[in-house]
Amino acid sequence: MTLVRGTIHMATVADARSLRPLVQTVIERAHNGAFGRRMGGADPERIAAAVRDELADEALGARELGRRLVACGIGDDPEALGNAARVYVPLVQLPPRGVWGAGGRALYATLESWTGRGLDPAPSVDRLVVRYLRAFGPASVMDMQNWSGLTRLAAAFERLGPRLSHFRDERGTDLFDLPDAPHPDPATPAPARFLGEYDNVLLGHADRARIIPADFPWDAMRAEGRFISNVLVDGVLRATWWLERDGRRRVILAIRPFREFSATERAEVGDEAARLVELVGSEAAARDVRFEPAVG
Repeated sequence: MTLVRGTIHMATVADARSLRPLVQTVIERAHNGAFGRRMGGADPERIAAAVRDELADEALGARELGRRLVACGIGDDPEALGNAARVYVPLVQLPPRGVWGAGGRALYATLESWTGRGLDPAPSVDRLVVRYLRAFGPASVMDMQNWSGLTRLAAAFERLGPRLSHFRDERGTDLFDLPDAPHPDPATPAPARFLGEYDNVLLGHADRARIIPADFPWDAMRAEGRFISNVLVDGVLRATWWLERDGRRRVILAIRPFREFSATERAEVGDEAARLVELVGSEAAARDVRFEPAVG
């Protein structure tokens, strides 16, 4: 369903119930930025009531929801209204939507009808801060605001202050973490990791210099017509990767390094790539790893 940063996430029922009301303002902000001028002043409460009525007996896609809202006399832009349906009512995408190795049409039902439970009436932003720090700490207030899209979180950090560990980075920024969080020595090596295109590791901080080199050449690291994902080497973004498929005959995992890998790095990345292509290309008769020429 639509959750953090106004994008689609897979979540447990408990998380869906508690996260959605906390990030509702972020979802509305994203919608208004993209479709606000096309909404024609349509009333959100009227949209929500109509969406619930239309979904009472059947699951529908966003386009069909938009067309039906227009037919109800709510605005005249089916695309904008279809997006608004997901904004003003917590809708879930029904399976089989995102299943391994295949896609499906996005059909929507209300959270209440699909799970039997409504939104949490008293969601806790403090609990969300603690969960964020467990994943991404040490982190600053601005880091969490960047990750979540929420603003004015300083008050929550202040309330939690006695329960948190406090640090300060090289530039004097206050950082917070949980007292039981691991803090390994900076010299501890981090294994190579293949991440997805929008992995939260890359989106989790306002200051991404701790992971993404300042001179990382994004344009040169892409591959035309491909969905590009990312590779961390010793905790730093050092390559992009993508898949090339020839039906069920062959799957190639291609890697484009940013600067040449050392022999040790290349071996480590290659080993991890071999494990990954076995997983994502399990249906193919042949699976290979290819290193592209380095950029930079």
